Amino acid sequence: MRTPLAILLLATPVMAEDVSKHSPYAGEQAREIATLSADDLAELAEGGGWGLARAAELNGVPGPAHLLELADEIGLDAGQRTAVETIRDKMRADAIAAGERFVAAERALDAAFTGSVPDAAALERLVRDAGVARAELRLVHLSAHLRTTPLLTDEQVERYGVLRGYADDPCDAVPEGHDPEMWRRHNGCG
Repeated sequence: MRTPLAILLLATPVMAEDVSKHSPYAGEQAREIATLSADDLAELAEGGGWGLARAAELNGVPGPAHLLELADEIGLDAGQRTAVETIRDKMRADAIAAGERFVAAERALDAAFTGSVPDAAALERLVRDAGVARAELRLVHLSAHLRTTPLLTDEQVERYGVLRGYADDPCDAVPEGHDPEMWRRHNGCG
């Protein structure tokens, strides 16, 4: 049985602020550049991938940075490591430069809305500049994936996909009715 106080509390509307009306961007207005988080800026400054090479990565075209992280498990030989390191180092240097151009373009776009509103022609130029800068940055990362893959054997590419979680490991997926030891030996499992 409910007490009169409990009934009163249940019937009284809560006077709290309705946060469901807040934008998902609430709090981001204090960022250095509205469209980029501190983590984004840090990754771009380091030449990180920022997810721009997913088209390659998720379709079986390994990238140099992750490939070097998995070099031992994939079995890269010394020549492959050196070649992949060279690609990675060039990619990182080019990505830092392209990232700086992208950040500058985003900063200019953000600044155009600080205190005033750009006219249509200025807005179009700023958006195009930011788009071109992002496309150039993406090209840096995707091109590195393309230069890396020819250095690898098909087995290394397949192993990369398994280690990155994009493919099932045939060594773990013994079909029903097959002898597990023979299956693993036949598939080169260690």
